[in-house]
Formats: sequence, C-alpha cells, structure tokens
Amino acid sequence: MAGVAQHMLRHRAPVLARQSFSEKLHVRLAAVRPDGRSETARAAWGVRLHLDFTHKSFSHSTRQRSAVVPQVNRGGSKLWKSADDAVADIESGSVVLSSGFGLCGVASTLIAALRNRGPESLRSLTCVSNNAGAEGRGGLALLTENGQVDRMIMSYLGPNKKLERQYLTGKIAVELCPQGTLAERIRAAGSGIPAFFTPTGGQTLVQDGAIPVRFDADGNVVEFGKPRETRIFDGRRYLMETALHGDVAILRAWKVDIAGNCRFRYTTKSFAPLMAKAAKLAIVEAENIVEVGQIDPNDVDLPGIFIDRIVPATQPSLVEILKTRPVGESEEPRAKGEAQIRRDRIARRAAKELKHGFYVNLGVGIPTLAPSFLPPSQQVWIQSENGILGMGDYPLPDAVDPDIINAGKETTTLVPGAATFDSAESFSMIRGGHVDVSVLGALQVSAAGDLANYMIPGKVFKGMGGAMDLVSDPDSTKIVVATEHVARDGTSKVVQTCSLPLTGARVVSTIITDLCVFQVDRRCGGLTLTEVAPGVDVEEVRSKTDASFTVAEDLKAME
Repeated sequence: MAGVAQHMLRHRAPVLARQSFSEKLHVRLAAVRPDGRSETARAAWGVRLHLDFTHKSFSHSTRQRSAVVPQVNRGGSKLWKSADDAVADIESGSVVLSSGFGLCGVASTLIAALRNRGPESLRSLTCVSNNAGAEGRGGLALLTENGQVDRMIMSYLGPNKKLERQYLTGKIAVELCPQGTLAERIRAAGSGIPAFFTPTGGQTLVQDGAIPVRFDADGNVVEFGKPRETRIFDGRRYLMETALHGDVAILRAWKVDIAGNCRFRYTTKSFAPLMAKAAKLAIVEAENIVEVGQIDPNDVDLPGIFIDRIVPATQPSLVEILKTRPVGESEEPRAKGEAQIRRDRIARRAAKELKHGFYVNLGVGIPTLAPSFLPPSQQVWIQSENGILGMGDYPLPDAVDPDIINAGKETTTLVPGAATFDSAESFSMIRGGHVDVSVLGALQVSAAGDLANYMIPGKVFKGMGGAMDLVSDPDSTKIVVATEHVARDGTSKVVQTCSLPLTGARVVSTIITDLCVFQVDRRCGGLTLTEVAPGVDVEEVRSKTDASFTVAEDLKAME
C-alpha cells in the first residue's frame, strides 16, 4: 500500500489533522530529513505529501442517506418468495449493513440478489461490515468488484487486492474503524444512543482522524477521517464515537419462524443481531423457515420485532480458511526448521503467562501456539473476538463446521463449557477488563510499552481489526507481546520509540522474543531485561535491540 505511505508518515499526519480545518493546508515534506530512522521510515519520508482539504472533508459518521427507504408493512406477511423480490425496491445510495465475519454468517443469497440488479439499477451503496468478503469468492467483494459500492466502513481490508486497488485509485472510499468500536457504533444506533465514549484508539491515528478515507485517481488524499472529541473520565482519556445507522440490514440465520424470530449458529452471531436492530429495514435469509411456536422462546437470539422480510437461503455456507488437525499422531515427527524452533521458544515462554482458570485472548501467529505448551491439567479459557469464549483446537477433517471460525477466519472447535455471542458482547469482555491476558504479535514495541502491529507504510496496511480494543485497558488486562526479536530485514522490533503508527500507547507490560524477556515500566518508560534464552548473553541482546534497557540483578534463563 505505497499510496497510503505517502499520507501516513509516522506522527506527521496526526499533527496535520490537529491543525485548523477552516483553512486549506498545503504541505510539502520532501525537504524533511529522515536521518536516523529505519529503512521503512526513510523510504516513506522520500515522498512529497500534498494535502488540500477543508473541514468538510473530515467525516466519519455523517453521510447522505438514501431518499427513500423500502416500505415496511407491519400488518402483512414477512415471507417473501425470493431474495430478488425482497431487494427489488432498495434504492441507490442506501446504507447497507451486512452481517458476517469473513465468509461466516454472510448473507450470500441476498448479496447475490443485489449483485444481480447490476450497477445500472443499484449503485453508490455505502456498505458496513467487519470486512469486505473474499476476492472473487463471496461476501461484499461481489458488490465492490461489480462497481456497486461507493464507500466501505469496516475494520479490516484483509487480502482483498481488488478492493485495495479500488481504494488507492479513488473508486471506493474506505473508513477503517476498530472492530469493537464498529460493533458498538452499530449497537448504539439500534438502541437510540447517538454517541458514546471509548478508550479504544487513544493516541493513535484514529484519534487524530489521520487515516485517509478517499484518494483521487492520481493517489492524492481528498478525504480523511474525522478527529475525535476526547474527554477525561477517572484520569483516562476517551474518544467520542457516533452511532452508525443503516437503511437496510442483510443477514443470515440458521432458523427463522414466520414472525421473524431468529436463531443463529455459533459464530454467525457476530454482527447479525446488531445490524438488524440498527437498520430501518432488516431482511434475513433463513436456512430453515418454520412456523410460529417451533422456536422455543428461550432459544430466540433476535426477536421478530427487528425483522421485516424473510427469504429462503439458497446459497451454501462458505469456508474462507480451512484449517484441520491431523488424524492421530504421525509415525515420524517432522524435523523442525530453525524458524519454527524460534517460534516454539517464544510460545513456550508465553504459555507461562497463562495461569490456570485465566480468560485469555491470543492474537494470530505465534500467540496461538502458546496453549500447546500448557500442561494437560491446566485449563485456560481462550476468547476469540468474533464471539467465542472457550475456543479449542482446529477440527478433524470430518468435523469441519463453517459456522465455527476463529478471529483469523479459520475453522476451529469449541471446548466443553464454551459460549458464543455477538461482537458487542465480545468487546464488552475485552474493553471492560474481563480478559486476564492478551498476547499479541508486534511490528514494533517501544521502551515505554507502545505497540505498533497493524501497518508498515508502503508494505502492510490491512486495518486494525480488534487489536486497538484488545489493548484498550492495560491496567486490567495484561498485554504481552510475543514476537521474534528482529524483523526479516534484521532491524530490531524492540525500539526506543516506535516509528510506525501506534495500535496503543503505553500498553505492553511484558515482551517475549526468541532471545529474551523484557519487563516494561509503562508509567515511567523503560525496559528491564529479566531472562535470556539458552546460549544468548546480554551483549548479543544489546547488539540486536534498538532500545536501551537495564539488566535485572537476578537475570534468569528462559525455560
């Protein structure tokens, strides 16, 4: 995403965002010297940034709603013959709330019907979803590729290269919003709450409104996000976020009665109930349509008051990333390469942070390996932000369920005693400090505990997903970074000051790498080396660490 790099240079963009919006800004950064910065930052600073915007271009919650919302007939039947009929009166310019997480729980039948109308009949849509589906396979990608979407509001672009190109060339605007904030904005809209304050995104580009929303055809930024109002409560800074309403919600449910009462299976709950409540018109595609009374009141996940139209689901459930575990033990275990040995060392040490009975959230990559190093008698409850408490291993090949996925959109399983729930519930656990430990990867982590793990200018910019929420309450939830000590280019990931955009400021308490363990003083700023890996001495750690640190008197060996 080299185009993004030109407009999101470390802390310069937030500084610009804080300047007066009543005057046009003309800024050229070509003369700024990048001396002393990393190679990535040096490359990013070697471009010219030309910003020309006014207060009107800063917008993230107010947009033109469609002039006409399809009529809701309270007295008539909610059953419609087909999805094509049910979406025939949706207007161009509508705000569409689309359920699902990856391809799990996506309203595939309704999306296909919207696509069938074509851009001549239905266009300029604003679509709200956690992500935009899988390129060429399903989800909202079918609409973005068909030229029917003008704006996406989402937390994660993912590997959708076509959408990325459309974004960088001005064909689609993309508003990136932290996953938990996205869920809460939708929940607030359905609850009649115009705005709320959240700690998520504090001291990041989200707070400053410095993430580009729309480019022109030449790659120049023509619209940014909106700087958030901030307020201090009990000594902590919070950002004000506004409710996110929709004209139409499209969702998929496992079972729906003709009164509109819905049941969802497992992780298909993620955004579906929230979106149905936040829209003026909600359409559900049902895998099973039953008579009134065939769903026990105790089993209703979404009451019929929130559903206006019901259509049969004709498209199958899809699996985005199929992951399984082998059947039985391999006769000859594979020899592990050097990279895997390093990863296992980090994960083995990270497992020691997970105490018996803890509720734990694990980021993708190395953190997910940690449970495999726990003793059989030790139980931890793994929380996945897409709506699982009690996540298990990958399924056996014959036990794959497309309705049970993890936050990485991989197939997974549930342990006995597990629970599933929607995304608002999930992030209430996270922001509310009910999770004991969160283990995440890092691109950079600073001596003060600042974390950067969602973007490298010019290389990686997929969106923050739930990471900003996961680090939003570091006093209640211990934040542990588990990462290799150096990046592929040999630069240190443990730095004095982060040069990459922050996920969170002063949030990390412990850093675990393949070389050592640091404890972080988040309040005063500073690292203490407490453990070194076998065969590693202090001088090697110093030579490969950008940050300064002190050495504990009782320096120990990593186990």
